[in-house]
Amino acid sequence: MNDEIDIQKKLSYSAFTMDMVCRKFNIRLSLKGLFDNVELVPPSDFLTTILQRSGSLFLYSEKARSEFIIAPVLLEIREILNHTVSIYSGMRLDVSPDEGLQGICDFIITKTPPFPTVQAPLIMLVEAKRNAVEEGLGQCAAEMIAAHRLNQEDELPFSKVYGCVTTGELWQFLQLEDKNLLIDPTKIYIEHIDRILGILLTMGNSI
Repeated sequence: MNDEIDIQKKLSYSAFTMDMVCRKFNIRLSLKGLFDNVELVPPSDFLTTILQRSGSLFLYSEKARSEFIIAPVLLEIREILNHTVSIYSGMRLDVSPDEGLQGICDFIITKTPPFPTVQAPLIMLVEAKRNAVEEGLGQCAAEMIAAHRLNQEDELPFSKVYGCVTTGELWQFLQLEDKNLLIDPTKIYIEHIDRILGILLTMGNSI
């Protein structure tokens, strides 16, 4: 019994696979195009220059991808939204530790000012480990469930929670509504940054 309690305490977002999420939280999984008709958003000269100058640097480590691609893209969205969203990096979000909904999140976008603690509503973004988007889907789904729980606790009228898994080079988007998790089967390359920005902008406007 004590061993089971210890395992639950150690379970965190990064330990979840998609199978674990579906079984533990009774999630129904579907593949669906989520942003087929999204309006493209051209990148600023600033972001274009950063991505060009980064070149192959992001290939060498996850930290490099985070600093040279993901963070600049998210800052671009914050600029487009006139600083009406906040971005957290490496922030802890403990919602239900006994269920494993706890741990450090790679990136969180919120509609609130940059408080010391994260406030709902949230968009969750996971940096894929080992440069494999598929390996980050379970973690992202678990974080989205936690975000949904926060919406419910705060009695916010948001039925949908958006998420994203990215290697920096590839971006894949998800949507959770109640027990239904939709995964967009299309992975978008960073070369199509105008589409990625359009999707992130749509997500940002939804919270």
